Amino acid sequence: MLRREEYMATGLLALLDDIAALAKVAAASLDDAAAQATKAGAKAAGIVIDDAAVTPRYVVGFAAERELPIIWKIGIGSLRNKMLVLLPGALLLSAFTPWMIAPLLLIGGAYLCLEGFHKVMDLVRPHDHGKQDEASQDGDVMTAEQLENEKVASAVRTDFILSAEIMFITLGALTNNPNPSPIWLQAIVLAVVGVAMTILVYGVVALIVKADDVGVEMAQKSKTAFGRGIGRGLVEGMPPFLKTLSYIGMVAMLWVGGGIIIHELYVLGWKPPELWVHGVADAVAHAAPAVAGLAKWLTTSTIYAVIGLAIGAAVDPLAKHVFGPLWAAGEKVFASKPV
Repeated sequence: MLRREEYMATGLLALLDDIAALAKVAAASLDDAAAQATKAGAKAAGIVIDDAAVTPRYVVGFAAERELPIIWKIGIGSLRNKMLVLLPGALLLSAFTPWMIAPLLLIGGAYLCLEGFHKVMDLVRPHDHGKQDEASQDGDVMTAEQLENEKVASAVRTDFILSAEIMFITLGALTNNPNPSPIWLQAIVLAVVGVAMTILVYGVVALIVKADDVGVEMAQKSKTAFGRGIGRGLVEGMPPFLKTLSYIGMVAMLWVGGGIIIHELYVLGWKPPELWVHGVADAVAHAAPAVAGLAKWLTTSTIYAVIGLAIGAAVDPLAKHVFGPLWAAGEKVFASKPV
């Protein structure tokens, strides 16, 4: 028989072996989570680009000192969207009602199309649609703080749809395979992708909108003529660049919204629209082999944007005359209840 000391030593060695084995499993799981987060993040990169293009338009027209605080508020709202609502919601939908994901994304795509349509109408009829943004319901002109809060709220609502697409694309990458990832690994990967994408998008946006301030600093304090020239170029170039970027953001909402709807219809079984889009894009790419990838992307995005504009135009009357009044009635009901 083993003596007491020998038994304890043997038990300790066995325990250390078990701990080492668990550590190896944990390390492998973390490596797997990192690999899957990278893979899923790459699939969502297109939405990230669209998100970065959409956001800067929300700070256009505000004082320079308010730009970073506005971006910070939108970024925090985006992180709340992803971590507190979309992550647990995606996991619950995946576990219990996966059939709801496609209809919810259809609604989100329609919302993006509607937002993009409104922005197009602002360009066509700048004094018609959008007056409500400049005045409160009782006709008084909005204060700067009210306008900022309105812009931030609008940006966070739009970000919710884009964030949902990022999270659901990530979830699809984790579940659409013969060996779906366990729920705990899905949660880790979704969290990593959500935080990383938020930092990436709003970090880039902050750099974009503050580039003119950097240009002023360089133009005034650089010790070389080359540095001062770059500074002046940044100062003179950023206003048209931001304006152009706001147009890109408007188009991005249309092509992302249209693309979401066409793809989710495909998932639900109505495949001809997406097959037709890809067929046209393949034909254009075949006709321009030297720039096949670019030609295919431009064709697909253009078609989706046109479809998105048409969907936005179709949804607009419903939003104004059906959903808008219903929402307002609901707000009145809740506002009338005693606290």
